[in-house]
Amino acid sequence: MRTLNGVDVAGLSAALLAWWESHGRGGIPWKLLPDGVRPAPDQELDAYPIWIAEVMLQQTQLAVVLPYWQRWMAAFPTVEALAAAPLDQVRLQWQGLGYYSRARRLHESAQVLAGRPWPTTLEQWMSLPGIGRTTAGSILSSAFNTAEPILDGNVKRVLARLQAHPRSPARDQKLFWQWSERLLDARRPRDFNQALMDLGATVCTPRHPTCADCPWRCNCAAYAAGDPCCWPVTDASKPVPFQVIGVGVVLNAEGEVLIDQRLEEGLLGGMWEFPGGKQEPGETIQTCIARELEEELGIAVTLGDELITVDHAYSHKKLRFVVHLCTWVSGDPQPLASQQVRWVPPASLKEYPFPAANARIIEALLGRLAGGNQAVGNRDAA
Repeated sequence: MRTLNGVDVAGLSAALLAWWESHGRGGIPWKLLPDGVRPAPDQELDAYPIWIAEVMLQQTQLAVVLPYWQRWMAAFPTVEALAAAPLDQVRLQWQGLGYYSRARRLHESAQVLAGRPWPTTLEQWMSLPGIGRTTAGSILSSAFNTAEPILDGNVKRVLARLQAHPRSPARDQKLFWQWSERLLDARRPRDFNQALMDLGATVCTPRHPTCADCPWRCNCAAYAAGDPCCWPVTDASKPVPFQVIGVGVVLNAEGEVLIDQRLEEGLLGGMWEFPGGKQEPGETIQTCIARELEEELGIAVTLGDELITVDHAYSHKKLRFVVHLCTWVSGDPQPLASQQVRWVPPASLKEYPFPAANARIIEALLGRLAGGNQAVGNRDAA
């Protein structure tokens, strides 16, 4: 008999699956057969929509992902369609999900996978860019009912509470993987992994777990200790850096706006943006913008009114974008720190994939132009 700290694993699995049959999240389209029913253990699912969904779900909740996934599948219904699509079109479908390098990696992987049988091992999936063990295991168990464990954030929280583990999951990844593997129902890995994720997402939640509804309550060490919210144990967080970014929305005499495409590196690689950069100590925001436009594009501008200030938080830093309207004065824009630059009509900005923070800048610009206030104001900070 397999046990986990003295508890019968088969009993835990049976209780979880029985709970899931009645209370699990239903209607997840990539987890269903074409007729809308859950697959039996001997039935396979199409790996393509599962792969796309699993990459979208990395650090993003199901409710947020679902409409993005539906639009993606309408635009790129097969791996061959994705492989053949222009990268900018792929980025445009991803716009708003964040972590934009994932879209580029999906596109790269599609070109490898198109016309070939789907990978069937953990190692094959993990050889693709952007695919870690949890994503690979979830694809394999979901599509092919392969007995591979998973360890996403929901699963880590459930296991940490079940064991009342005294250290953060990040410090004991190997141990948590062992627990997930030991608990896995080898006959129904697809259902078991989904049940474990559903338990964490709907019952064993971070702040307000509903322990009365939990099938594992009687075996949960955190529940027995009296306050499950004390787990998972977390390490002291480091201060999140804060930066001010000066941004120039540069207009020419024809009313076109200047945008540039980031280099293919980092989380936002390949996305389009309005030019600018980090404000240096002791530097005014106007001086910052003028300097950045000269250094990155080789142009001189006249600065005008502030258009908008946008605060945006990433997982590793917080940014404040201070945006000014600018009038182009001289210099042929050059991509000195980017892939390419373009003058585009403001109405065409929606055709380019921008990071999320830029959506409010675009909205403010279009509103200003629609109001007839295109003229640049303060002209003393060229």
